[in-house]
Amino acid sequence: MGDCEQCMVRKLSALNVLKGEEIKSISGCKVTKRIKKGEVVFKEGDMLNGVYCISSGVCKLTKLTEKGKDQVVKLVIKGELLGQRSVIINQTANLTATALNDMEVCFIPKQEILQDLLKNNEFSFSVLKRMATDLKEAEIAIVNMAQKSVRKRLADIILYLHNNFGVDESNYLKVPLSRDDFASIVGTATESVIRTLSQFKKEGLIKTSGKKIQILNYDELELME
Repeated sequence: MGDCEQCMVRKLSALNVLKGEEIKSISGCKVTKRIKKGEVVFKEGDMLNGVYCISSGVCKLTKLTEKGKDQVVKLVIKGELLGQRSVIINQTANLTATALNDMEVCFIPKQEILQDLLKNNEFSFSVLKRMATDLKEAEIAIVNMAQKSVRKRLADIILYLHNNFGVDESNYLKVPLSRDDFASIVGTATESVIRTLSQFKKEGLIKTSGKKIQILNYDELELME
């Protein structure tokens, strides 16, 4: 990535409110990193020395459960920041960030971010709003887990992947999740996900090729109860 002032991705993030010398300062100290599919950006328990702004690609945030399984908490796309909460409260990372496809991120040192948070109230408020949104989404996910059927939750995730990440040239979802990842997000057993996807296929709602999924009947998935 080049100059932060010209970066289109920055306009999607909380960094958008920074101006002039603030952006020049970030541009001068950031480090661009390329991360391969499957590589870990940071692990739960790591002490982070800065935040990551996603320039391209998608990553998953996971939490290790007491049973030793990775629970998918959120999927993160370009324009979002990773690690800001841990940096602000000066604690180790609560989640693990893993690339779902090839990514490019800009690493911004901790001191630079903290300095901007202290000096720029608009930036602080922007970061706070995004953290509040994350909390709201987590609350909604908990309610959905209790109130929606597995079929409905799985249909919602498939539509979410379609609406937020798009499809490839063959019309399959651009971000292929493993059945284990689907199970983790939906909150059910992997076997239940496999069985439900098989039902969706028989009903003509989707088709699959390995891990890849293509939506055949968007409206029916949306109306799923």
